[in-house]
Amino acid sequence: MARIKVTHYLLKLRDEDDKSKFLSLAGYTLAHADQWQEALRGLLKGEAEFIKATEYGEKYRIRGNLRGPNGKELPVVSVWMTEGATGLTKFVTLYPDKDEI
Repeated sequence: MARIKVTHYLLKLRDEDDKSKFLSLAGYTLAHADQWQEALRGLLKGEAEFIKATEYGEKYRIRGNLRGPNGKELPVVSVWMTEGATGLTKFVTLYPDKDEI
């Protein structure tokens, strides 16, 4: 996963589509970028649900909990895509799992 996506998109306060406030509930800040990436990789052990096929590849969602530096768990939905051209699976986005909150 590209570190810049973590440091400039997910853990950085943004005017639109901000994820950092939600992630900060579990203690995640820019200082915890490595720990956050490790927790996100842990979600890959969960069951992947197919979402749809696009011109770039197949998208999947994985639901799970991210345990933060402060010990709090956040219910999340992570979205991943397996690229058709390369076969590589890449992280797309993450959002709160409103079904579990």
